[in-house]
Amino acid sequence: MIQRLALPLVNWLRDRLGVDPLLAFLANHKVPASLGGRAGWMYVFGMCLVAAFAVQLVSGVALTTVYVPSATLAHDSIRYITEDMPFGAILRGLHFYGASAMVLLVLVHMLQVYLAGAYKYPREMNWISGVVLLVLVMAMALTGQMLRWDEDGLWTVVVAAKFVARVPLLGPYLTEFVLGGPTVGGATLTRFYALHLFVLPGLIIGLVSLHMYLALHHGVSEPPTTGQPVDPATYKAKYQALKARGIPYFPDVAWKEIVAAVAVVVAIVGLTLAFGPKAIGSPPDPTQAFADPRPDWFVRWYYAFLYLKPRGLESFAMVYLPILVVLGLMLLPILRPAGERSLWRRPWAVVIAGAVVLALGTLTVMGMRAPWAPAYDTQPLGSAELGDAPPEVLAGAQTFHARGCQYCHVVLGEGGRYGPDLTEVAARITPPELTVRIVQGHGQDMPAYVGILSDDDLARIVAFLQALPARRDQPGMR
Repeated sequence: MIQRLALPLVNWLRDRLGVDPLLAFLANHKVPASLGGRAGWMYVFGMCLVAAFAVQLVSGVALTTVYVPSATLAHDSIRYITEDMPFGAILRGLHFYGASAMVLLVLVHMLQVYLAGAYKYPREMNWISGVVLLVLVMAMALTGQMLRWDEDGLWTVVVAAKFVARVPLLGPYLTEFVLGGPTVGGATLTRFYALHLFVLPGLIIGLVSLHMYLALHHGVSEPPTTGQPVDPATYKAKYQALKARGIPYFPDVAWKEIVAAVAVVVAIVGLTLAFGPKAIGSPPDPTQAFADPRPDWFVRWYYAFLYLKPRGLESFAMVYLPILVVLGLMLLPILRPAGERSLWRRPWAVVIAGAVVLALGTLTVMGMRAPWAPAYDTQPLGSAELGDAPPEVLAGAQTFHARGCQYCHVVLGEGGRYGPDLTEVAARITPPELTVRIVQGHGQDMPAYVGILSDDDLARIVAFLQALPARRDQPGMR
């Protein structure tokens, strides 16, 4: 009975939608027979990424029905979604863990393609589109942090603005584009909302579609075999012969991708139910010179890298190195389109991949401990450290700590390591020069304190710093 009623409807839909050519293509599309065994499980990450993106689209659309992209209401709307909206906390959790899954899966997928040598002829554009997809996924994740409109989100934008400000010639224009104006504010939030909701998802959908089309057009690369290098002159003929003896993509191979995609969705749901969404941070306060930002895990490694790099290489690390890395990835298949794909004949590929994974893992662990953050647990110096210093010097030590200077600078062995040690600063520059540096800022890393420090505070800090060299030389001093 049900079949008799449903069959006309199914036939009507097939005729009106014109899906028969697509169904015929999937039914007749073949892949190398080696993908029907264990090797096929190494080719499921692309579909897993699509599944994670689908979670992002569904949960994101649901969240936008309540979220208010306003500087005065955004934080309250996040709180309402989390605490009062039915299933709101689950939606936020799905969106948060879905973003992490996308970042992780796109990295794993690129690693698998690199190790398999699947970027070689004729799949160069597959790889290049994947590199662009990596950039877009990271941009999507970073703009999503901003939309939480808390301290973490605010300082994510501040750091991004510092990055683009270092771009030669275009820095000021790019900074205004990122911020939507001269400073972080409501226009910044609106701009990131538009990027996150419309621009980036549209680009990702288009790029994923192109990527899938290229995978179907060129065929899924066969597992590499030792002694069978890629030769552009003969590869396509050999691959067509492999497909002719191959197995149907559906259902022989597709079921593995479906199982893996379902496992990704189940993992995202499980993490959401077990741990809930990311905690709601404090409302942003751009007037604070110091904060304790805790960005999401996938950018912590970069914060740690910036902390560990030698001083003087800020512009290289923030601007030129990321550009060089992306360009290097995009040029890889152009420079190495042929040759062996087997790892037994490509030992340097294993070494490079292992070194990158080890470095990223180590830096991520360090970043989770936030060594790049100001030292908020530092204690102000007193008479025990400064001895018989004049009252104005002791008062300056208290002000130096209270106004956040000691969070980033070491004095007499106490303080943060983000900025230079200021114990000997009086031996390097004069009091007027020191005053100017504090008021106007120094370089692109130290903020300007004009309007933040009073004249009395400034005088006390300068007097304190001027007295430090003499205090250090006293017996018993640090």
